[in-house]
Amino acid sequence: MQFTLKDYQNDAVGEVLRNLADARDDFHRKGRPVAFSLTATTGAGKTVMAAAVIESLFYGNDDFDFEVDPGAVLLWFTDDPSLNEQTRFRLMDAAGDRIAHSRLVVVENTFNQEKFEPGKVYFLNSQKLSKNSLLVKGAPDDIQAPLWERTASPDLRVFTMWDTIRNTIEDDRLTLYLILDEAHRGMRTPSSRDRAEKSTIVRRLINGANGVPPVPIVWGISATVERFNAAMTEAEGRLSYPSIVVDPARVQESGLLKDDIRLDFPAETGVFDLVLLARATRKLKESTQLWREYAEAQDTRADPVAPLLVVQVPNSPTRELLLSALTTICNEWPDLPPDAVAHVFGEHTPIDLGAYLIPYVSPEKVQDRSHIRVLFAKDAISTGWDCPRAEVLMSFRPANDETHITQLLGRMVRTPLARRIPGHDRLNSVECVLPHFNRKTATAVAEVLLGQKAEGDDGSGDTGGGEGRRVLFKPVDMNINSAISRAIWDAFDALPSQTLPRKAAKPTKRLTALAQALSRDGLRPNARKDVYRELFGVLDGLMARYKQKVEEATYGLLEVEGETIAAGVNTKKVRAVGHFSEAADERAIDAAFKSAGRILSPDIARKYADHIAVPEDEEDGLFDAHIKVTALAQIEGVQAELDREADALTKKWLTEYRVAIKGLSDERRAVYDDIIAMSAEPQRIDILRPKIRTEEIEKADGSRLPTKSAHLMSDDMGEFPVGSLNTWEMKVLESEMRQPGFRAWYRNPGRASEDSLAIAYKDAKDNWRRMCPDFIFFSGSDDDIKVSIVDPHGFHLRDALPKLRGLADFTEEYGSAFHRIEAVAEMEDKTLRVLDIKIDSVRQAIRQAVDAEQLYLSDAAIDY
Repeated sequence: MQFTLKDYQNDAVGEVLRNLADARDDFHRKGRPVAFSLTATTGAGKTVMAAAVIESLFYGNDDFDFEVDPGAVLLWFTDDPSLNEQTRFRLMDAAGDRIAHSRLVVVENTFNQEKFEPGKVYFLNSQKLSKNSLLVKGAPDDIQAPLWERTASPDLRVFTMWDTIRNTIEDDRLTLYLILDEAHRGMRTPSSRDRAEKSTIVRRLINGANGVPPVPIVWGISATVERFNAAMTEAEGRLSYPSIVVDPARVQESGLLKDDIRLDFPAETGVFDLVLLARATRKLKESTQLWREYAEAQDTRADPVAPLLVVQVPNSPTRELLLSALTTICNEWPDLPPDAVAHVFGEHTPIDLGAYLIPYVSPEKVQDRSHIRVLFAKDAISTGWDCPRAEVLMSFRPANDETHITQLLGRMVRTPLARRIPGHDRLNSVECVLPHFNRKTATAVAEVLLGQKAEGDDGSGDTGGGEGRRVLFKPVDMNINSAISRAIWDAFDALPSQTLPRKAAKPTKRLTALAQALSRDGLRPNARKDVYRELFGVLDGLMARYKQKVEEATYGLLEVEGETIAAGVNTKKVRAVGHFSEAADERAIDAAFKSAGRILSPDIARKYADHIAVPEDEEDGLFDAHIKVTALAQIEGVQAELDREADALTKKWLTEYRVAIKGLSDERRAVYDDIIAMSAEPQRIDILRPKIRTEEIEKADGSRLPTKSAHLMSDDMGEFPVGSLNTWEMKVLESEMRQPGFRAWYRNPGRASEDSLAIAYKDAKDNWRRMCPDFIFFSGSDDDIKVSIVDPHGFHLRDALPKLRGLADFTEEYGSAFHRIEAVAEMEDKTLRVLDIKIDSVRQAIRQAVDAEQLYLSDAAIDY
C-alpha cells in the first residue's frame, strides 16, 4: 500500500479478509454462494480499504495470515460509469505498483472474452448490462437459449457479457468476487422504469437467472447497507455473513473528516442571495489566507491547500442567476483568475454568459485541478464524488431541498491533508451558507450532519456525522488568551495523553517503521542498520541458547514424516501398515519460511537469513539459512523475546528523540503519532497547544450565551462561551474558580484530538475507546503550577463505569503529574458527589463496582 492504513481501516481489512477466506471455502467446498457488507461512513476511506483487500487477494497478507488466491477475479460494479473511473484512479493511487494499471480493466462495449482473467479487477456498470447495450446484444431475455438460437449481435461477438460471467463462475479454478460499490443504490425499490431495470440487473447479476448461476461471493460496500443486507438475506440459497461495521466515532477521531460544520443563514426575512454569496466568497478568501499561513509556518515545500467554493444551484438555473452569481464573486474577489471557475452540470458543455465563459470539468478531476477555486454544481455530484479541498458551500436551493444540500455537503467532509490540523478549528471545518433557510430548516440539516437521518432519506447522502462532530450556527474564533502566563502553558505542554491501542500490533513492525521515519527526517540516519544490528544480536543469542532445539526443528523441516493405513474390504477395519519419510522439497521450505516471516516479520526474517547465510555457496547457503530461521521461529518463546527487545528499543528511541520529533512539521509529527499508537496497550503522547478554538456565542433564540474568564483560549475581551455546559457542569466550573489559588481552566475538547487530553479505556464489549475529561484546572504560583482533572460525568450513562475504570488506570500510571483527578456526578436530589481517584481505595472500589450510581452513593465518594 502507498498509504499507511488508519487503525480502524486495518481492523476492517482484517475482517473482510477473514470473510473472503471463509466465503471461498463455503463456495468451493460446500457450493454455497455468500454475501456480506462493509458499512463505513462517508469519508472513512472505503476505497483505500478495498485497495488493501484487493492487494491481499493478489499478493497475500502476512499481518492477517491471508494466502494469495491465484484464481481471484474481481468484478467492481456500480450504476455510475464516472464513479467507476474515479474508483479506478483511487485504487492505483492507494496501492501504487502493487495493483498495476494492467490489472484494472474497464469493460467497454468492445469487450469479448470467454472468461474473465484471474488477478484482475474488471469495472462494470449497470448501463453495460441493460438490454440495449452492445455487451449483451444477442442475449435475449431468455438467456438460457442455446447460443445458435440467439440473434447475432451487431459486431458478431462470440460471447455476451452474460456468457463471460457464467463461464467464469463455472470454472472451478476461478473465484468471482463481486464488489458492489454504493450497494444501497442497487437495492433501491424501483420508482421508475429506468430504476426498475437497474434494480433488476443488479439482482439478476447477484442471484443468477436463466442459466447464469449466482455470483459466488458478493461484497457490498456503502455508508448505509440496510437495503443491501435485507436483499441478501431474502436471496434464496445465499449465505449471509454478519455486516462489518466501522465505528463512526473512530473515523471522526482519525482526523480524516472535518470536525466542525458551520451553517450561515439570514436572521431576518428578505432576499439575501447575493449578499450571502459575497460572504461565502470572503470566507473562501479567508480560508485561502489561513492555508497559506499554515504552509509557511510548517516550512514545507508542498503547495498550500487551495480551498474551493461550491455554488449549488437549482436543477434548471437561469442565465440571470448564473451571471449575477459570477459577477458577485468576481466583484468580491477581483484577483480571481479567469480559469478559476468551472461547472459540473450534466450538459457537459461550456456555459457562455457573454462576459464570462464557464467550462465544464468532470467531477472526479476537480480535486486535482487546484486552479479551480469556484465550482457551480446542481445535485448530480451528491453521491460518489469527493473533493477534500471543498471548504465552502453556497446553496441557492430552497428550504425544502434540505436533502439535496446535506447530500452534497456530505461529500465535502474530508480533510484536505487526510489529517486534522492540530489545534486549528478553522482549518478543520467546512462552511455552508444557506440564504433560503431559517434556523428551523437549518437545524434539520444539522441533525442529518450529526448522523440523524432525515425522514425519507435513503442514506445515499450519509455525511459521516458522529461523536466528535459539531454543527455551529453562530461560531466565533477564540485565540490564545494573553492573560495566561507562560508557566501555565508550560504545565499544559507537559500533560500526558494516551493513544488508542491497535488490535494487530507487532513490535518489530513498529520498530522498523520508527527507524524508517527517523532516517527520513535525518534524526538518526543509520536507524535501519541499527535496528538490524540490535535484533540480529538478539536472534544470534537465541540461536545459541536454543541450539539443540533448532537442530531438532531443522530435521523436522527437512523430513516429511507420514503413516500409511489400510482399510479391509471384508473386515471393515482400518489398520496402520507402515510409516514413511520423504525429503521436503524447495516449495515446502519456502512455505515454511513464509510462516517464519509472519512470526518474526517478513523483513526481519529475510534480512536475518541473509545475515547468517554462508557466502561461499550463495544458493545452498541461503537455503540453509532459510531453514535455520524457520526452525528458530518455531521455538516457543522466541517471538516473545524478540518482541520485548523491539519494544524496548522503540521506547528508548522515542524518549531519546522526543524533543526533536516535537520540532518537526505537523505532517511528519503525525507519522510518529501513528507509530507510537502501533501498540496493543495505550501509549503516552503529548498534547499540542490549540491555535484557534471555535465556539458558539448565541442561544437558539438569538440571545448571547454566558461567558467565563481565565480560559486558556478567549475572545478579544478575555472571555470564553460556556453555553455548551449543563447546569451541574456550570456548578463544578464555578466551584473550581472559587478555590484558593485558582489560575486558569481549559474546556477539554470532547473529541480525542491533538489538543485534547485523551484517556484510553475498554468499553462493555472489550473494545478500546478514548474519553476526554471535561475540565483541566490550573492553580498555584508560576513557580509551582498544579494541574487537576475534574470530570463531571453522569452515572446513568452506559459508559460510566468503563470510563471510570479507564480513569483509574490512567491515574495509576500518570497520577503523579496531577494535583487532583476527580469524577463528579449529580445525584437525584441535585447534590454533587465526587470520587477522588488518586486515593487507592477509591480506585479499588471502582474496579469492583457493578453499578455506577451505587458507587457514588457508597463511602468511596464524598460530597463535592
